[in-house]
Amino acid sequence: MNRCPEHSVSHAPLSDDDRRASRCFDEAALAALAQRIKEWGRELGFGAVGISDIDLSDAEAGLAAWLEAGCHGEMDYMAKHGLKRARPAELVAGTLRVITARIAYLPASTLAGKADESAASAGGADALPGAPEALSNRLAGGAPSAKTGSWRAHEMARLTDPSSAVVSIYARGRDYHKVMRNRLQQLAERIENEIGAYGYRVFTDSAPVLEIELAQKAGIGWRGKHTLLLQRDAGSLFFIGEIYVDVPLPTDAETSPKHAPETPGAHCGQCTRCIDACPTGAIVAPYRVDARRCISYLTIELKGSIPEDLRPLIGNRVYGCDDCQLVCPWNKFAQAAPVGDFDVRHGLDRATLVELFGWSADEFDTRMQGSAIRRIGYERWLRNIAVAMGNALRAEASSIDAAARADIVAALRRRADDESPLVREHVQWALAAA
Repeated sequence: MNRCPEHSVSHAPLSDDDRRASRCFDEAALAALAQRIKEWGRELGFGAVGISDIDLSDAEAGLAAWLEAGCHGEMDYMAKHGLKRARPAELVAGTLRVITARIAYLPASTLAGKADESAASAGGADALPGAPEALSNRLAGGAPSAKTGSWRAHEMARLTDPSSAVVSIYARGRDYHKVMRNRLQQLAERIENEIGAYGYRVFTDSAPVLEIELAQKAGIGWRGKHTLLLQRDAGSLFFIGEIYVDVPLPTDAETSPKHAPETPGAHCGQCTRCIDACPTGAIVAPYRVDARRCISYLTIELKGSIPEDLRPLIGNRVYGCDDCQLVCPWNKFAQAAPVGDFDVRHGLDRATLVELFGWSADEFDTRMQGSAIRRIGYERWLRNIAVAMGNALRAEASSIDAAARADIVAALRRRADDESPLVREHVQWALAAA
């Protein structure tokens, strides 16, 4: 994910002379250090830690083409540093390796129904791409049925209730930047305690970093067709972060096969569920997202008006979107968060549109303290909810009862003269369906 301002911690890289004077490692010592780094990472709650070199030249052409096509929308920071994203040593001088770590964020309470998911029949449409047949038959799962009682079925059911306010799962707890940065910094300091001063910099969804490419090179996942990182034993519901280091650690084997669709046994196989499920058609091709159509971009990154032609497609999603992950068969294996930081706060897994729309600016600031949601500000928060309310009023009468509809209309009318032109515009659009 690349949505937020830079959050990094750094230790100045040593000069070549200082580095040689302070550390003399043989291959065995470096291998032992790499193993300890992974053990320390597990102790800190990371589900996987991998080490890669810094050669991302294969990604440069694709990045340049994506930016040239304008797929980054208003995210100017994506283009600001150009190809520096693919050249770690230009970002942090002296970088030789990148340590990449992931941590699951799915709250245990959300995952509670996972055990009830049923397996698909042999060779059926729910077979896991790239999985051995026996495993596929035993544990397959695609778009979950509401009958299974699974966490995914529950999440998808909320998308069909127009009065519900759906917040992306990752944003329901504490701001992941804080959690990841703190734990990566602890890992970096463990390394320093072991080997002495060294040059490093910690990143968590920040700065010009090609996180997915680095993670894939580090062997902790592969890029799915929705462009998110996937792993066989963890799906995609996790955060990733990096430590750029000037230590020549041994590297891990890159996750294979690469994401080329024609690669036999590619882990996404012929599956296109994420592409088919995207509400706005933002996944314009396998492994390519046009952010300008993505609901996460529209509700988080976009600062102004949401294009009218896309508003009806947003449904009741008020912050982010999980659809492509909910239908992904690999998220059958999504893991519970190992820390309580990502537990749901303020009932954001069951809130209604009217409830959230009624928050005052002070209530928003207080309740969203320490949350990633606070970054978009109160004005855009109301804008997003107004769009969802307009969609609720446009929903079929059978999907929303008269009382809920009346409550939505009343809440919108109370903000018809809001001091924000942005909020007024979207409220007026919503009320046009009343």
